[in-house]
Amino acid sequence: MTSQSPGKLGWIDLTVEDANATSAFYSAVCGWTAAPHPMGDYNDFNMEAEDGSSVSGICHARGMNANIPPVWMPYFLVPSLENALETVRANGGTVLEDRSEGGGGGIAIIRDPAGAHCALWQAG
Repeated sequence: MTSQSPGKLGWIDLTVEDANATSAFYSAVCGWTAAPHPMGDYNDFNMEAEDGSSVSGICHARGMNANIPPVWMPYFLVPSLENALETVRANGGTVLEDRSEGGGGGIAIIRDPAGAHCALWQAG
């Protein structure tokens, strides 16, 4: 995500109870390969296209992801996570997971006033 400009979509992933079964489903349906991404005592997955490029992630609903609904979660790039979170709150949104470090930068999960979830990411 570090090579992309703020305001753009930087990543997308899916958080579910059983990332093993879900990654197998998308491997079969989309032709992706599930590349394990170590998370301590379990693996999440970077899903890769036939050319080896990463196209998405599939994660277990554990740790920071424990309270994320099972929906595809876009990560939008922002120049300042702190400013973006202030703006979310000031405009009727909700910060569900405040800043944490991950993916080489800061991540937060928000819900917009319509109820849609997304992540905001700032390069480290």
